[in-house]
Amino acid sequence: MLVNNHEQRIKEQISIIIPTYNESQNIINILKSIGSNLPKDILTQAIIVDDNSPDGTGKIVEDYLKNLKKKADYTIEIIHRKAKDGLGSAILSGIKQARGDTIVVMDSDFSHPPQIIPKLIESVKKYQYDIAVASRYIKGGNIKGWTLKRKIMSKFATMIAKKGLGIDAKDPMSGFFAFKKNIIKELNIDAIGYKILLEILVKTKNVTITEIPYTFQDRELGSSKLNFKTILDYYKSVWKLYRYGKPLEKQEKRSSVKFLSKAARFYTVGATGFVVNYVISLLFAGGISDMWYLHATIIGIIVSITSNFILNKAWTFSDRDFRIKKTFSQYGKFVMFSSLGAFVQLGMVYFLVDNAEISYPFALILAVMTAAFGNFVLNKKWTFKEKLVG
Repeated sequence: MLVNNHEQRIKEQISIIIPTYNESQNIINILKSIGSNLPKDILTQAIIVDDNSPDGTGKIVEDYLKNLKKKADYTIEIIHRKAKDGLGSAILSGIKQARGDTIVVMDSDFSHPPQIIPKLIESVKKYQYDIAVASRYIKGGNIKGWTLKRKIMSKFATMIAKKGLGIDAKDPMSGFFAFKKNIIKELNIDAIGYKILLEILVKTKNVTITEIPYTFQDRELGSSKLNFKTILDYYKSVWKLYRYGKPLEKQEKRSSVKFLSKAARFYTVGATGFVVNYVISLLFAGGISDMWYLHATIIGIIVSITSNFILNKAWTFSDRDFRIKKTFSQYGKFVMFSSLGAFVQLGMVYFLVDNAEISYPFALILAVMTAAFGNFVLNKKWTFKEKLVG
C-alpha cells in the first residue's frame, strides 16, 4: 500500500520553468512566493534557466540553494547557459530537464502572479485540459502598469496571431501557462521568438484548451526585455508558423470569397505596418538615437512599406518567387501605389473636412479605408499580376 501511495505522489508531479536574464532583484522572492502558493500533495520541481546574467542572477540562486532547508515536495534547480540564446530555447532547455508530467511556464518578475499556479494545475490535472492559459484578455483578466503604446502593440500582436494563424484562444501571446508534457513529445519546437505558447497552439492537434483570467502587473524591479529584435523575432515566428503544415491556398472555389479573403489579409498586413511604422519611428526619435522626428518618421515609413511588401507578396498573394529582378520590380510598383494611396488619403481628407464640412476623425476613417482599398486593387492587378476578382 505504501508503494502505491509513493507511485501516486510521483505521478502527481509538476515542473515550473522560469527563464531568467538579469533578474537578481526578483528571483529569490519569486521562488519563495511559488513555494507558498503550491498545490497540496503535489511534488514540484522549479527549474531556473539563466542565460549567464551579467547581474549575477545565477550565482544568487546558487548561494540561496546552499543555505536553503530542503523540502521533500519542493525542489529548486538551476541551469546555467553560457549565452543569451533567447527565451524560447531557454524554456526548451528547462523542459528537457523537467521530471513532471505537467509543465508550468512563467516569468520571474512578478508579472505572472504565483497565486494563479494552483488554478492552472487544477485545470490540467483535475479537469484534464491539455493546455491551461493564464489570460489577460478574457472576462476577469486585466493589465496594469502598461503604457497605451504597449497595450496597442500587444493587441495588434494578438490580433495577428489569432487572425493570421487561426487560433481561438483569447490570449495566445501569454507567457504564463501550463500543459501536459506529452502533447509536445512528437513536436519539433523551433522556439523562434519569445512566445513558445503560440508555437504549441499551432503545432498541436486535437488538444483541449482552457483560459484562466489573471491580472498582468508590469514589473516593479528590473528592466523589460521587449526590444526591436524581439518584435522582429515575433514576426519571423508568425510567418514560419503560418506556413507550418498548411496548404498555400485553401481550395475555395468562389471568386468573391477569395477576393474578400485576400482583401482581409491585405488590411491585416496594413495594420501590422502601422505598428512597425510607429515603433520604428519612436525608436529613432529618442529610443536608440536622438534623430529629428521627421527623419525618424521617414525611416519608419520606409521600413513599414518594406515589411508590408514582403508580407503581402508571400502571404496575401502567395507569391514565393523572390528572384532579385522580379522582386525589385514588384517592390517599385508597391512603393508607387503606396505613395499614390497616401496622396489620395491626404486629398480626400482635405476635401471632406474643408469642403464637405465632415469632422476630421470621420473623414480620416473614410480616407484611410478608400486609400487602402485602392492600394489593394492596384497591387492585386498590377504588382502581383492577379485577376481583379478571384
